[in-house]
Amino acid sequence: MNHILDDTHGRRTGPGVTPLAALDTASILEAYRRWAGIYDSSFGSVSAVARRRAVRAVNQLPGIDVLEVGVGTGLALPSYDQDKRITGIDLSVDMLQQARRKVAEKGLHRVEALLEMDAEATDFPDNSFDTAVAMFVASVVPHPRLLLAEMRRVVRPGGTILFVNHFAARRGPRWWVERAMAPASRALGWHPDFAVEALFAPEDLASVTLTAMPPLGIFTLAHLAN
Repeated sequence: MNHILDDTHGRRTGPGVTPLAALDTASILEAYRRWAGIYDSSFGSVSAVARRRAVRAVNQLPGIDVLEVGVGTGLALPSYDQDKRITGIDLSVDMLQQARRKVAEKGLHRVEALLEMDAEATDFPDNSFDTAVAMFVASVVPHPRLLLAEMRRVVRPGGTILFVNHFAARRGPRWWVERAMAPASRALGWHPDFAVEALFAPEDLASVTLTAMPPLGIFTLAHLAN
């Protein structure tokens, strides 16, 4: 039997849950410094469909105050409805520079602010937003459970939390590939072997809606009421 426990930081530990290679802040910042200039033309195209569907889900939700966690280069920003007020945060100054350029060039007045901030410990007061969405972020941060807890804190009761992320396969060829790639996590800037249980506790999994996204179900849209 595999024993899965919570450590003192709220992380899931145990076989198949804890990624093989931990990421730290320095590794994340260095990875995204390298990726910033080519992110849109590389990963941006692979993730485009899942990103559009996540933003469409946000646009269909009530409320206007939206927090985009890990806004990156701002690829999603042009797709939000005009009546939404978007605040984006990211730890990477290099990625934020790209996002701010997009906002200025496209005149995206729906974007209220783009801030350098730690997603696991933001500066926002409790209950600041109607919706929080994190796209391709959960497998990047050092402590995914702290990310979820912080999103719960800043979203108003009755609001919505959305994730789009890669979650590791449970079996089959993709599982083997992801495990083989795991030691390269620091260079990649994300965890190929990231399990859904690393983000969601059992009580969350009982209420979260998980929808496979193209291409080939590599990404998943997770919808959770706050």
